[in-house]
Amino acid sequence: MTPTLVPHHPARDWAEIQERMLVPLYEAVYDHLGVGAGTRLLGLGCGSGLALLMAAARGARVAGADRDHARVALARERLPEGVTVTEEPPEDLPYDVITAFHATDGMLPGLRSLTRSAQPGAAVVLAGWGPSERCATEQVLRVAARLADRAPAPGPDLDAMAAGAGLRPVGSGRVACPFGYAGEASAVRGLLSTGAFDAAVRATDLSQVEKEIEEALAPYVRPDGTVWMPNVFRYVVARVP
Repeated sequence: MTPTLVPHHPARDWAEIQERMLVPLYEAVYDHLGVGAGTRLLGLGCGSGLALLMAAARGARVAGADRDHARVALARERLPEGVTVTEEPPEDLPYDVITAFHATDGMLPGLRSLTRSAQPGAAVVLAGWGPSERCATEQVLRVAARLADRAPAPGPDLDAMAAGAGLRPVGSGRVACPFGYAGEASAVRGLLSTGAFDAAVRATDLSQVEKEIEEALAPYVRPDGTVWMPNVFRYVVARVP
């Protein structure tokens, strides 16, 4: 692998490499809630739309929102005609299920507003990393914090987020979501596409970040050159009162 992989297309790398890593999480949540024909589902932080496609394949009527303009453009390309994907969450929320598969603490004000607007009884799903000791990728993400000269940020407390948004938790689960890549180059591009390394790139430079990610990946490279990192994700299901 050359020190710098060019050209970089973060949104497309997300769509083609990284987004699929959470397919087990999407499936587990949809099974838990019985998503299917008649379900009206809104995906917050929907990325390039894979989770929405999976829900639509089950018969759900879907819509999405994501603040990343490039990811929204890709989602609009790949989703069926008539599916609405916007850069801001809609004000009208006639949905049975609202998902936030990439929940962050910064979402809390928006969740409070959502709770006031959503219909009573709607299910809201918050998801994020599981225990750090069960997430191999945690060690690689520490590179981002170190290069940006920051302390590693803990994942969001999903239960506290739900309570802070005025939601009523009704269930939770953990799902194995291993990150598997065809090789180191693919792994580097996929991880960079998450946005977790953006501050590190600004603080140093892209080639340095790529080099240090590759070094951190070394324990997870298998004899055939593929990269395999076991991870566990957690989700919380809450209801709008």
